[in-house]
Amino acid sequence: MSGPRLQPRPWFAFFMVSGACGLVYEVVWVRLAMALFGTTTPSVSTVLSVFMAGLALGSWGAGRLARRLDGAPPTRFLRLYAAAELVVAVSALTVPGALALGRQLLLGLSRDTAWSSAAFLASSGGWVALTLLPYCIAMGATFPLAMAALRAGSGERDPRSFGYLYAANVLGATLGVLLSAFVLIELLGFRHTLLAAAAGNALLAIAAWVLASRDAASREAAPAARARAAESPHAAAPASPDRALIPLLFTTGFVSMALEVVWVRMLTPFLGTVVYAFASILALYLAATFAGSWAWRFRARTRDAGPGAALWLVAAVCALLTLAACDPRLPFDRSMLHGAARAALALAPFCAVVGFLTPRLVDLASAGDPERAGRAYAVNVLGSIVGPLAGGFVLLPLLGERGAALALALPLFAIGAGRALAPGPTGARRRASGAIAIASAAALAIALVAASRGFETTFARRAVLRDYEATVIAAGAGLDKQLLVNGIGITSLTPITKMMVHLPLALRGAPPRDALVICFGMGTSFRSAMSWGIPVTAVDLVPSVPRLFGFFHRDGPGLLRDPRAHVVIDDGRRFLERSRARWDLIVVDPPPPIEAAGTSLLYSREFCALVRAHLRPGGVFQQWIPRGDPEVVVAIARALHETFPVVRVFLSVEGWGLHILASDRPIGDAPGDTLAARLPEAARRDLLEWWPRWNAAAPLARVVRQEVPFPTVQALAPGTPAISDDRPVNEYFMLRRLGAR
Repeated sequence: MSGPRLQPRPWFAFFMVSGACGLVYEVVWVRLAMALFGTTTPSVSTVLSVFMAGLALGSWGAGRLARRLDGAPPTRFLRLYAAAELVVAVSALTVPGALALGRQLLLGLSRDTAWSSAAFLASSGGWVALTLLPYCIAMGATFPLAMAALRAGSGERDPRSFGYLYAANVLGATLGVLLSAFVLIELLGFRHTLLAAAAGNALLAIAAWVLASRDAASREAAPAARARAAESPHAAAPASPDRALIPLLFTTGFVSMALEVVWVRMLTPFLGTVVYAFASILALYLAATFAGSWAWRFRARTRDAGPGAALWLVAAVCALLTLAACDPRLPFDRSMLHGAARAALALAPFCAVVGFLTPRLVDLASAGDPERAGRAYAVNVLGSIVGPLAGGFVLLPLLGERGAALALALPLFAIGAGRALAPGPTGARRRASGAIAIASAAALAIALVAASRGFETTFARRAVLRDYEATVIAAGAGLDKQLLVNGIGITSLTPITKMMVHLPLALRGAPPRDALVICFGMGTSFRSAMSWGIPVTAVDLVPSVPRLFGFFHRDGPGLLRDPRAHVVIDDGRRFLERSRARWDLIVVDPPPPIEAAGTSLLYSREFCALVRAHLRPGGVFQQWIPRGDPEVVVAIARALHETFPVVRVFLSVEGWGLHILASDRPIGDAPGDTLAARLPEAARRDLLEWWPRWNAAAPLARVVRQEVPFPTVQALAPGTPAISDDRPVNEYFMLRRLGAR
């Protein structure tokens, strides 16, 4: 008898499930952190960086552990792998509560010590790291532990074992993105989706433990075979690694993840801002990466001296395909299908090449040795941490989308050129063919840059600003101006945004002392609030948005210099949580569309409760709802109705969209002329700015006559629950809409 040989096929299934669960955790953890610590890019980047840092630490640490346990039976590694999966499963029970506890502690400290926004961000990042890092380390440990188990169980070293597991993990990650975004979150909510992922990790732990028990029993029954295995090494020691491969691994991680940030920015105008668009980009990224890694798995079993020049040059050219794919002149419309075609052209070729390169580099650097594989993969993950930070905070603000893509293609081109011209056994002939390859790649790159155009060229008259949050375009002339954030139209010059301020203040009756406007937009609501002669605070997430105030309103720069004006660049929800102030009016106009990713955090029941805590007695909260499906409208209205004792709903002056006013005191009724008399002279002029032939009573009377009783709103979709942070029904709607057909 002899001990059982561990077969690689079960490990493919293991890593598929593990990859799927890992992406679910990443998606949900990011969303939990957004709700608790803010939707700013630095907050989201912190979670992603901690996630990737944990993978790197786990990969490196488990590789060292595998080296120390070299020669141990597969039972030992199987049980360690089972323990790692079990640790990951526990995170579903501990992470939500730990993050919520951290938020409470940090909010208390920041209020008492008047921390700056940067200090709060740094402290929240530290808490997120303490919370997530142990579980991310456990995720990263699975690769070296599985490689060690395979080597110990088979008695030989597979020089491409990492590539095999990597392909399975990426395939599982692709499925995880699709399952979480299109099915699980809509059906279960965020927290129960975490539990579903935890069940997957727990099953993996059980399966690995069962395999370990069988292996231990078999070895007990075969002492002679066990003795022979102990006397002979598992395999010959691997050749010395090529240290030049390590910087290349950092480069692939850096460039691919930095390009992902660029792709999202460039493709958003064509795909939109719904979660399904972002999920589609990520799924395409992972699917193409899997295709490349699977191609590497089936390459001839020869150990090359290193990646060839052609691959790197092809990668450099593919990195620039996004310029052509996002050219607004292409004959594509704004449909999801055509958007997906653009996305596939932009990123699939590059991801396939890098999907081939990355596992190839790790396999060449490790030759199947778990410690070396762990170290090499850790370096790749470190590049994946630095890449998005450099792309989002440096390259995009300084160079723009097209410049960032070009800058990221340059190191790939440099590596390819260096390898093409490197001396080799074929001498001059090899260098001549390399020079031809370099010239061809350079010609293609120049053609892509020169022939393509950026999205902003769509607008003849425009002002474009870029920062770490977004690319902001102010376009148009006269009353036909519009504001676009990442290519999505946010607002236009409309009296509806004026009415968001004048209607609630006029109905309230008592002279207001101050107001808060969340979501600056064109600044129209902020400007209308200033016309009441009161201190006004405005909060916007994107630094460039208030800087374009003067493009839309000539008096904008002067108003910003007014001592009563206070503009804050922050997440509106986080600003409220950290503030002790209270206001007579709070106006919120979330960015459209109503289904946009993250907007539920400004509609949810939890947000409504936060707003109520920051209103003075008798203060009014104005929530604007644009067009949306009945379930979404009802879910938002119910969140307000369950939070405030008084809720009134009005159809807008233009006949579309709803003003919902909420308060803890009755909101009085009055005819239009009475409401107009309550407006200061400057406020009346502001209200009639675009209605020169009207009097102030007319538009106010029109809106008041169009009040919609709350039971009428509720009847649009009876039984619809209030929107909450855990169940954002406006963002996740695919199954609901498919079921309605």
